[in-house]
Amino acid sequence: MSEHMNVHIIPMTADHLDEIAALERVCFPDPWSRQMLAEELDNALSAFLVALDSEGKVAGYAGLQVILDEGTVTNIAVRPDCRKQGVASQLLQVFLNFAQGNRLAFLTLEVRASNYDAIALYGSRGFRSVGRRKNYYEHPREDAIIMTREFENGTETAPGRAAEKGI
Repeated sequence: MSEHMNVHIIPMTADHLDEIAALERVCFPDPWSRQMLAEELDNALSAFLVALDSEGKVAGYAGLQVILDEGTVTNIAVRPDCRKQGVASQLLQVFLNFAQGNRLAFLTLEVRASNYDAIALYGSRGFRSVGRRKNYYEHPREDAIIMTREFENGTETAPGRAAEKGI
């Protein structure tokens, strides 16, 4: 990461939909449509955040779905000119803080097997590979790596620490 971009992270609103739909088309071969994104605004189980740059433009966004005590990161996308500046990391940290504060058991996500930068970011934040979904992605066809970060009673579960706690 070359430098840390200062962004303002806020909940997604309908005002952000056009920019986010455009970002989806730039970042993903099978993008979510504007309509799909709009429907998430009404989904009580989902939370979407946007990271705004100093000009108030969407630098990135992320989505989270929570069912009971389980969280799934559904989307993280960053504008190409804002990548490697900590935007995705800052968005992900909000979800990690939410997970701990709301006593979620874990956060999970899928990532393209070839997306080494994203895999490295998630690994640096405590996510571990727990499985693979064969041919999960299309255009191009590719496996997804399933990554999970577990929490214990709303706190981070550190590798190797369970034995010290007598678990």
